[in-house]
Amino acid sequence: MTLDTQGILAAVTIAMYVPFLFISIKLAAKYGTSRGAGWILLLIFCIIRVLGGALLVAAEEITPVNTSLYIGGYALEASGLSPLLLCTLGLLHSIFQTPDGLSRYDKPFRLLHLLGMIALLLTIIGISDASSSDSSSSGNTMRRVGVILFCVLYIILVGVSIYLWSQIRFVMRYRKQLLKAISIALPFLVIRTIYSVLSTFSSSTFTITTTTQPATGDLAKFNIITGEWQIYLVMDMLMEYAIVIIYAVAGLVLPLNQDYKSPDSYQDEYP
Repeated sequence: MTLDTQGILAAVTIAMYVPFLFISIKLAAKYGTSRGAGWILLLIFCIIRVLGGALLVAAEEITPVNTSLYIGGYALEASGLSPLLLCTLGLLHSIFQTPDGLSRYDKPFRLLHLLGMIALLLTIIGISDASSSDSSSSGNTMRRVGVILFCVLYIILVGVSIYLWSQIRFVMRYRKQLLKAISIALPFLVIRTIYSVLSTFSSSTFTITTTTQPATGDLAKFNIITGEWQIYLVMDMLMEYAIVIIYAVAGLVLPLNQDYKSPDSYQDEYP
């Protein structure tokens, strides 16, 4: 069976993220697998993208049509924003570390991680329910609440970044460079977050059938299933890829572990 545009984009996604899958494994091994470090979440994001792309390609190749594969693939696509936001949160948390390696503000960051996980669960459960005509209304509500929580989490990330810049003289040497990388990634992340909002509110259902009709309304072109693929490519795929490249390059290039060894890793006394 010949792949349609969505299938081709899914295949491209697999090709894009397989190299970064191995890079993120290296980064997680280098800096640790703690969620607070952020790197393990970058690995999880890459796994989600490769697996989601594989499900969508398989869905188009298998006959008769298996809607479960489509639902699984699009559910992974929609939920991928969560590990990307939480990865950013984890990287910001690592910047708060002291020169002796102690972590600071653990409780607030755990609560923010919990917020991201709740948003993820609402999104996944909402997609599962919305794909069923029996509970599509409640499922749609959960999806929308989930994406709103993603927006709240993004706003918090911006606030944390601004606070860190205001305290930049206390940030360790190489973590200052990591903060610059995160700040560069934030504009890409806001576009990706906005796309999730527009896509989620573009339709009141998440039903996939062999005769799925395009969504109607002002936001129809943002629909993840039946919307315009050019918008999906730019606001979703390319934004995510830019963020992953920025974080991967930062993790590979910056000797973050040397912040614990270098006597000039910080300029002023830590608050």
